[in-house]
Amino acid sequence: MKPSLFVEWLDEAMEGAEGAESKHIIRFTNRHDFGACLEQWNLMKKSLPRLNGIQPLKIISAFSCALASISKLASVPFIQSIETDSKMSVHTSKIVSAVQPAGKKASSGRIGGVPWGISHIRAPQAWGKSKGDRIRIGVIDTGADYTHPDLRHCLSYGVNLLNRHLMPNDDNGHGTHIAGTIAASGRQRGINGVAPQAIIHPVKAFDHQGSAFVSDIIGGIDWCVRNQLHIINMSFGMKTYSKALETAIRNAYHAGVIVVASSGNEGKQATIDYPARLRQVIAVGATTRRGKVAPFSNSSKKIDIYAPGEKIYSTWLRGKYHELSGTSMATSHVTGVIALMLSRKPGLKPMQVKSIIKKNAKLLIRTGISIKEIHALRAVGALSKLSPTDN
Repeated sequence: MKPSLFVEWLDEAMEGAEGAESKHIIRFTNRHDFGACLEQWNLMKKSLPRLNGIQPLKIISAFSCALASISKLASVPFIQSIETDSKMSVHTSKIVSAVQPAGKKASSGRIGGVPWGISHIRAPQAWGKSKGDRIRIGVIDTGADYTHPDLRHCLSYGVNLLNRHLMPNDDNGHGTHIAGTIAASGRQRGINGVAPQAIIHPVKAFDHQGSAFVSDIIGGIDWCVRNQLHIINMSFGMKTYSKALETAIRNAYHAGVIVVASSGNEGKQATIDYPARLRQVIAVGATTRRGKVAPFSNSSKKIDIYAPGEKIYSTWLRGKYHELSGTSMATSHVTGVIALMLSRKPGLKPMQVKSIIKKNAKLLIRTGISIKEIHALRAVGALSKLSPTDN
């Protein structure tokens, strides 16, 4: 089939699906056919306005769009698969405190600008060796508040996948909270993150309600890989498996990008959400101040590392601060530690990083399961023992 005919068929299949809540991901068998159809799509979308509803996903050679019917497309020889473009949500249990002004001690135990979780994992003790300098982190989330005084130094350019003409500004708060735990630097009155010299690139894939399509996540992964970022923070998840999402994460992994994801907040045992469940991802569970697995955190042997996730005090919208609980918050601690490691030892591969943080973790006692909580000082300190050939 000629690419031009396929694009015409695609336009017909989209008729009647405008504004639909559900979408589909159409994956091609190879890059050549995808490239040819992509070229035709670019040529034809001016004359066929409905085609502007298509989102190319180059990292997996796919299109995402709303289809009224898949019957015609399913028989096209160069189409590998058509899967439902599912929705997922950010991983936060709830806001557990009112807004608190900077400069005061929070119930979370924020002392001297360092929230309890960051102190608990011994990040300040590692700052003599590394503060995450020059490490670039993609936070796929609800965006970030570029006006927050604690984040101005660390926020760099990003992308708004919901509206590419706009900045990735946060209209929810979740992404701003994640960014603060990773890399805030509040000077005198604010807070400090785990890696206060790291650079954050906000990737707005989630709307104001904290919801996103899988295709938007894949688009965010694509953007991070193309912009040569070092780490991707994914504080979100879903119950259903997506082959398209796994392919995107696998391609990021092979490009050397380290992907960190939260395990979920249902308090279930022996199960975690996707994408944390995927082998190429560092899966994170949450702990409390007492070093116990948080009651809301999923727990499983598939979780690689745990980190503080209960009542985490961090940056919020309009220069404010909030306490949140969730495996999302735990994930941002782990991302920060990895930034410290990469700044100290550039070129570490994803599996090396996973191995180092697990081997140098703090062991917590729990019947039937080995719980490993991240330890920033040990993880960074272990890098000096690596030989030059270990990179």
